[in-house]
Amino acid sequence: MTLHDNACNATSAEPPRFAGRSKQLDYRVLPADPQAASELGRACGLGAAAAQVLLHRGFDDPERARSFLDPRLGELTDPTPMVDREAAAERLAHACRRNELVAVFGDYDVDGTTSAAILSDVLEALGARVRTFVANRFEGGYGFSDAALDRVLSCSPTLIVTCDCGSSDHERLAKARALGIDVIVVDHHLVPKEPLPALAFLNPHRPDCGFAYKGMCSAGLAFNLSAAIRAKLGAKLDLRPWLDLVALGTVADVAPLDGDNRTLVRAGLRLLASPNARPGVQALRELAGIRPGRAVAAFDIAFRFAPRLNAPGRLADPTLTLQLLRAKSLVEARAFAARVEQINDERKATEQRTTMEAIEQIERLHGRRPQHGVVAAGEGWHRGVVGISAARLVDRFDVPSIVISLERERDGSLVGHGSGRTPDGFHLHRALTESKERLKRFGGHAAAVGLTISADDVEAFRDDFARVAPRPEAGTALPVVDVELTGGFSLPSVDDLARLEPLGEANAAPVFALPHVAVEDVRVVADGQHLKLRLRHGKSELHAFGRDMAHLADTIGKTVTVLGELRPDGWRGGEALELSIHELVA
Repeated sequence: MTLHDNACNATSAEPPRFAGRSKQLDYRVLPADPQAASELGRACGLGAAAAQVLLHRGFDDPERARSFLDPRLGELTDPTPMVDREAAAERLAHACRRNELVAVFGDYDVDGTTSAAILSDVLEALGARVRTFVANRFEGGYGFSDAALDRVLSCSPTLIVTCDCGSSDHERLAKARALGIDVIVVDHHLVPKEPLPALAFLNPHRPDCGFAYKGMCSAGLAFNLSAAIRAKLGAKLDLRPWLDLVALGTVADVAPLDGDNRTLVRAGLRLLASPNARPGVQALRELAGIRPGRAVAAFDIAFRFAPRLNAPGRLADPTLTLQLLRAKSLVEARAFAARVEQINDERKATEQRTTMEAIEQIERLHGRRPQHGVVAAGEGWHRGVVGISAARLVDRFDVPSIVISLERERDGSLVGHGSGRTPDGFHLHRALTESKERLKRFGGHAAAVGLTISADDVEAFRDDFARVAPRPEAGTALPVVDVELTGGFSLPSVDDLARLEPLGEANAAPVFALPHVAVEDVRVVADGQHLKLRLRHGKSELHAFGRDMAHLADTIGKTVTVLGELRPDGWRGGEALELSIHELVA
């Protein structure tokens, strides 16, 4: 079974936290070749530091490096071998020609809402009548549930398209088919062994699917299918305006940012930054404090846009996210965005309260350093934030962690809805299979899971989980640095960093080291939580931000050694850079 609790999204509401150091800072620098980096940089119009990053990643040939730096939509993988793409496009084109009523149903996370928005917009533009629905965490839960099917059937469609769900929803699909309604499934999750009772099933992970690129999420698949529908109709519709939604869904779903995804997201990032961006994006940029004219990076999607877009699905009705993405005017978009921001603020407060109570419970049960996986459960905890809270427990205790919201059902029974996260190296889903007899429902993958459990079984499940999830071995590896900014390597430019984008899954942001850099100013910000530094690197001024590192402020003297990720400084603008600190020693 496929987990599709937003909590399964590895994208959290905030960047990862790093403890910082106030002792000797040791790290390993990948071997550098300043001369080769300079030559590659000259060939590609890139600074030596960014070129060295490309060398580390195997792009030593200028032609291949240029192709990576400047991907083109015309070089996307041939979609023809995608199984059922032809059948889906033909049926949807027929619906457009006949002005049929098509119900488009998306899951409640960002990939689900963006893929539903893409297909709905395109189908309407091509002549179909469309009703768009999204899953509701509190009325049927994730996926194409019984409650979801009832809502969809209420509009009497002749065709249903599920987006980012459906791969495991055999029963509901069979019910629709029995009523004479065709169903097309667009999804990228686990493919079950049982054949799916659908007219067409687009999923690159199908064993019989010949589409060569397997990393595409549902937003990318919806875009791909849209191109096939357009071709069937011989329409001249330009699909590029929907690439912003593809970028949002791809990055928020933590899909790999390589191959086709890199090409699509790169084009989408330009749209997200455009002065003429769709109204919903403009409203999102305003909320996120992204100034007009500033480039948008994958980091902005992951930590500024996605948490806001996910918030309605966590706490309220995700239809609000769909309305924001499809808003026709800036006035309308700002109204939706204001409500989204309010819900996101509620989400942050709710998550903080739940996390504090979960930490207290774990420390009461297991002490401050548990030697095994932990399970926290409580009444009054909001099920929409348990995934984020589980991630916070991993940060705090460095063990596999599950957080469960206990809720009273209509029949009076107490049922838990939980999410789990884990440090690297432990297969969380496999661990749950060893306790499956205690669980009503569960799903997920190695790094994240979701589950439903009776309150009466929580204690036994906690004991089982402690047994099968020992504390991971303490890591001894040194932090790895891509480039040490000394000698032949100066700070990369804002443009250099932009050409490496999108950075994230499968294309990690490079880590730079600045050894013994001059400190010009030290400040503690955000009510004494975080550290803000102003550094001098040669002739360049550099600001640095250390999350949860305020305790190091008093130890910092005239110089400091820092490791971290470089990004454009959104507040100062221009060519100014900011370093997000991973490690620090005064």
